[in-house]
Amino acid sequence: MSGLIGKKIGMTSIYDAAGSLVGCTVLEAGPNVVTHVKTAEKDGYNAVQLAFGERGEKNSTAASKGHYKKANTTPKVKAHEFKEFETDLKLGDSVDAGIFEEGGYVTVTGATKGKGFQGVVKRHGFSGVGESTHGQHDRTRAPGSLGGSSYPSRVFKGMRMAGRTGGNKVTTENLQVVKIDKEKNLMVVRGSVPGPKGSYVIIWK
Repeated sequence: MSGLIGKKIGMTSIYDAAGSLVGCTVLEAGPNVVTHVKTAEKDGYNAVQLAFGERGEKNSTAASKGHYKKANTTPKVKAHEFKEFETDLKLGDSVDAGIFEEGGYVTVTGATKGKGFQGVVKRHGFSGVGESTHGQHDRTRAPGSLGGSSYPSRVFKGMRMAGRTGGNKVTTENLQVVKIDKEKNLMVVRGSVPGPKGSYVIIWK
């Protein structure tokens, strides 16, 4: 199995073998339900679709209810397709944190926290126009000049300006698995994972 869908529980810190305090992220890794199986004969490639997170019946469409009913499971919040070269999983099978090993490394993909529309100081780390004296009483967080007047008489594409910030798809690679609780399907990885608490992430082996 190449990975599964998880949920970010939060962050904590634990002591490693050297006695150093290390910041870690706690992830709920499954259990995921196999809701669709693709084969090379029928679809051109081998893959399995996993689903995770309970969704209420009234908040689900008729199409999604029928899709999950084929796998004999309830509607889910998050579904993702994992490509498999050799798979023996069937509809309705369950995949949990047991596919990972302590001491191994994983890659986690998630959406960063959305910040909304922000200025250049928060979005790009600008320091402002200059000092607060000499007539600069309202320019401390301003972007400053955007370009020349006579030449080029326009703003170049890609100019760092104010705009929507956050909410981007980010992948963090080579996170070490520090601890796994197979009974509760929890895993602790070393370092940070993109996204707020309670957000869904994709965990790759």
